[in-house]
Amino acid sequence: MFRGVSFLNLDVKGRLAIPARYRERLQSCCDSRLVITVDRDHCLLIYPEPTWIEIERKLDQLPSFNEQARMLQRLYIGHAQEAEMDGQGRLLLPPALRGFAALDKRVALVGQGKKFELWDEETWNGKCDDWLNQADLSQVESSSDIASLNI
Repeated sequence: MFRGVSFLNLDVKGRLAIPARYRERLQSCCDSRLVITVDRDHCLLIYPEPTWIEIERKLDQLPSFNEQARMLQRLYIGHAQEAEMDGQGRLLLPPALRGFAALDKRVALVGQGKKFELWDEETWNGKCDDWLNQADLSQVESSSDIASLNI
């Protein structure tokens, strides 16, 4: 499981140094092979390859005549790119994906369980403020999906 936020720099070539605490896990679970794709929130999603294969399989099984399904397939599968950490634990982010998420220099790598989100640091900080200000606990309590969650 990947958790926590790391604030990092991209180098001039657009490489991200994966924090050391994740490298061994990524080496063992996927031989350092990852898949990077876009998210509708304009961040990037980074998956260990085996996890991505499961997601891709589920997306591919959606009905092709369903417009929402086609949109999801185009967004997530259509933008997916394979990547591999180099010997120094760096991950090259393709220019098109960096542009999509407006990643330039400072980024936030956010562990989300089985995947990472990669945000522009300033955007991440702004979103966190927005989420805290928009939090409506009455809606959370009335949601059947999370009403029974205890944290």
